[in-house]
Amino acid sequence: MADTTTAAAHDAYWAGEARSAVLHGTGLLALLLGIDALSDRLTLWTALLWAVLGAALTLVLLPARISATADRLTVRCLWREHSVRTDLLVSVRCVDDIAHRLVLRDELGGRAELDPRVLVANPALWRLLDDGARVSVDRGLLRCGGTALRRLARQVDGELARTVFQVSGLS
Repeated sequence: MADTTTAAAHDAYWAGEARSAVLHGTGLLALLLGIDALSDRLTLWTALLWAVLGAALTLVLLPARISATADRLTVRCLWREHSVRTDLLVSVRCVDDIAHRLVLRDELGGRAELDPRVLVANPALWRLLDDGARVSVDRGLLRCGGTALRRLARQVDGELARTVFQVSGLS
């Protein structure tokens, strides 16, 4: 049995998504510079404007970096870091606005918001969050969010089963 005090996980797909964000920003910059250069309208100011636009697209597309340990989930955004104690969770809400978000709050006032697809794609992250949430339930702290966690557990288990079937050649 693994020692959960040293267990840690992170979003295994973050580097690829960050690289994709940079490539999209760079691609937009190259496209805009190319169009201006071919039409003989490229100036220093328009090149600077296109560079700012490409950088802005990169920043918008850059995903949050998510990691977890046995008792903590951390979401590192561009400018800030948000962290919650998973063993002290008091609420878990699924917000279905424009983008699906999972909002976690702990007893100490910590708040973290993340895309639940990250947990579905990274079972190790999910297991650490789920283990901590179970401790919160056992302590009687988690007052709101059981339904959201059960729904997410079904998604993670379904994705894991699909992956096992694909790897084994049964699908």
